[in-house]
Amino acid sequence: MLDTQSILQALAPELWLAASGLILVLVGAIVGERFNSLSYKVGALVLFGAAVLSAIHLQGGEAFNGLVKTTTFTNFTKVISFTLAGVAVFVSEGFLKRHGISRYEYPLLMVLGSLGMGITLSSNDLMTLYMGIETLSLSSYVLAAFHRDSARSSEAGLKYFVLGALASGMLLYGASLVYGFTGTTSFDGLTLAGESVGAMFGMVLMIVGLAFKISAAPMHVWTPDVYEGAPTPVVAFFASAPKFASLVVFANVMFTLFGSVIHQWQLIVAIVAGLSMIVGSLGGLTQTNIKRLLAYSSIANVGYALVAVAAGQALGAAALLTFSTIYVVSSLGLFAGVLAMRRRGGMVESIQELGGLARRQPVFAIAMTVLVLSVAGLPPFGGFFGKYEVLRAGVDADLVPLAIVLVIASVVSLGYYLRLLKVMWFDEPKEAFERVDVSVLGTVIACAVVAGVVFMIFIGELGTGGWASYAAAGLAP
Repeated sequence: MLDTQSILQALAPELWLAASGLILVLVGAIVGERFNSLSYKVGALVLFGAAVLSAIHLQGGEAFNGLVKTTTFTNFTKVISFTLAGVAVFVSEGFLKRHGISRYEYPLLMVLGSLGMGITLSSNDLMTLYMGIETLSLSSYVLAAFHRDSARSSEAGLKYFVLGALASGMLLYGASLVYGFTGTTSFDGLTLAGESVGAMFGMVLMIVGLAFKISAAPMHVWTPDVYEGAPTPVVAFFASAPKFASLVVFANVMFTLFGSVIHQWQLIVAIVAGLSMIVGSLGGLTQTNIKRLLAYSSIANVGYALVAVAAGQALGAAALLTFSTIYVVSSLGLFAGVLAMRRRGGMVESIQELGGLARRQPVFAIAMTVLVLSVAGLPPFGGFFGKYEVLRAGVDADLVPLAIVLVIASVVSLGYYLRLLKVMWFDEPKEAFERVDVSVLGTVIACAVVAGVVFMIFIGELGTGGWASYAAAGLAP
């Protein structure tokens, strides 16, 4: 007999998203295009509701004979991810209407993609993990190509699909090797899987597959092209909610499945982190498209986050949550800022189009400046404290060479962050941007306030000794 209480404790947000998604499909099929406008509000409310349910059931639980298991570590991530996904849906409607692609399927795909995020975070079995990743991935492929009349969007979706299928195959092959050498797919039974040579090969393949999902180098090649070609609100979603969820899933797999044999994977993760920081910091220097620049920025920031993973569960779990939370909020704000770059009936994405922004739209320029400085990790904004937590975790774990790479990469990346600020504040003014939806500008300002002010003042409540430490304590020792 099913234990309803345990199922709700472990999977209430996912059940809510699944039921809501099915209802949205039914309503859309019956009502048709008349549901298009309302669907965005409903989709955002559904995702905010999932975040609330995650907070209510923060302690987590276990259900379906251990197939799913949630802790404060994963539920904290769900609260942030579902909230950011709801905001991403909320700011999408205006863009899609102006391009003639506003359809109820868009928020539905966001809801189903978020369902995949939730399943992945709740997984306690290799099969559940793969099912969740594929649910998120399939929705993401369609979202990337949602503007089907755009060659760039179709190309982005195709590249994402082909490379994503390759990464999924490697992940599944790695999982099959782990199963073959251990005889179980349960995370609980795989605690010592790394002691087997065959399982270690499987572990490496799983790392490769998961590294693609978080766009870590050298599995990052899809990221700049997809970020540039996909519709901007879709990229805002990719760069925030799934990014955070995927990072935590990566950490959860390494800490839970292979935590007792950290000596076998620490160097691998450290190399991936170092490559990501180098590629991200150097690759962004030559970019002229702001979306491609932010893609390389995300690659570098994934590298910073992986320093915390390489530091191990005890030192790195709380640092990972602190850094990632601040980064994804700032990233969502920056892409909302790109949504506001509209002139003469079309979107503009060139960095030079920001020229003189401070003189024409000072509030918007100040908000963008705060977000850029936060992502760059400069004091006194929130991103600085997140990066400091990661750096300290790396040093405490004796990963001093990796910490040095982090510092150097951060300095190098200032080259493109400061170029953005120079164009906004000192270049000659360009033609003013058209007025955008209040929701878009409000999101930019709200994210700037949260990332630049709230996290700066209340970093003690979020970081070590705060909510992040409380959430990380939910991981099994």
